[in-house]
Amino acid sequence: MKLEDLEVYTRSMELGEAVWTLVHRWSPFARSTIGRQLVRASDSVAANLSEGFGRYHFRENRQFCYYARGSLYETKTWLTKAHQRQLINDEDFRRLRDDLSTLSVKLNNYIKSIGNRSGS
Repeated sequence: MKLEDLEVYTRSMELGEAVWTLVHRWSPFARSTIGRQLVRASDSVAANLSEGFGRYHFRENRQFCYYARGSLYETKTWLTKAHQRQLINDEDFRRLRDDLSTLSVKLNNYIKSIGNRSGS
């Protein structure tokens, strides 16, 4: 199995691109403050999944998935702050929030599946 075969990974990559596209339209001040944090957190989800996937032991993979889950929740916080500060409209906020919820379920299921393996 390749990393790109994991739906949780491909969805996390899509999340990062959606956030990047959104933040790229903001003013320089908004991009350099909250935008930078939001992009870093959302990109970190996929980055941690890929690093964990490259580990040879399931416990290490699972640990990086926990980091990815932390980044997912951090993304949710920055997204909420951006919405509260009127940098994101209601429609984009709801869409991204829904994407985060779906990704959270998929990530938790992936973590459970890693825990059931005896190694990899």
